[in-house]
Amino acid sequence: MGAVRIAILAAAAIAAILLAFIVRGMMTGGGDAPQAPAPVAASPMAQVLVAKQDLPVGTRITPAMIGWQPWPVEALNAAFVTDGSVAVPPAEGAEKVVQKAGQVASDALGASPIQAFDGAIVREAIAAGEPVTVRKVIRGGEGGYMSVVLGPGMRAVSVPVSADTAAGGFILPGDRVDVLQSRDAPDGTGRVTETLMRNLRVLAIDQATEPAEASNTMIGGTITLETPASDVEVLVRGKAQGEMVLALRPYTDIGGPVGRGGSAEPQTVRIFRDGEMSEVSVR
Repeated sequence: MGAVRIAILAAAAIAAILLAFIVRGMMTGGGDAPQAPAPVAASPMAQVLVAKQDLPVGTRITPAMIGWQPWPVEALNAAFVTDGSVAVPPAEGAEKVVQKAGQVASDALGASPIQAFDGAIVREAIAAGEPVTVRKVIRGGEGGYMSVVLGPGMRAVSVPVSADTAAGGFILPGDRVDVLQSRDAPDGTGRVTETLMRNLRVLAIDQATEPAEASNTMIGGTITLETPASDVEVLVRGKAQGEMVLALRPYTDIGGPVGRGGSAEPQTVRIFRDGEMSEVSVR
């Protein structure tokens, strides 16, 4: 037998012996039998009242917009509204948490939670799947829609309009407008056009806070504007002085500054230089 063949047979034998030792070690596991994983205890769950859809500020809640959702008991907050029950036997101490939250719902709402929230107005935006809490809504008898949607430091002021003075009816709730007025000049030399207020948000047209479905126009006799508290007298004075016109602003101006305007008519400024006087017309 050749030397090469003998070397090959020897290498194969050594490899077979090593493989046998490896297989034996894997089967015995060092003498310890494999352990089955310990069962994981199910986390106790409570039923929490949540929003089924996004609820923007000013939304009037209906029962179809809210519902119950399982929620881990250890993640409960006392402000959450629950039905006071859990899906599985609660762990030690967890039952008190559920009962506390359920008691908050019972005491604060005084009725079945879904019925108690029916007709409530959203004061702070609630995202889909987020718990509905008493703090984020205003229920019947606690305030109205307009007081909810008004921003801090703002006031709702209504002004009379028509299709002619409200951009042909293309102004809708939520749009931004400038308020202008044209009147006789104090010296009787002509008319003065002045921008009274800039970039005011339209809150409502008559008593409608949103347009009809698929409607692009709204024509009413009164428009309610969100106005800084310090500028309310500007609009009140304008109503007393005569007709006002609303100029529709583009949607991109929604984050622009809000405040008083100024005269759109050129003003004459007298300049004295080296004992001589000149007049310059500026806007």
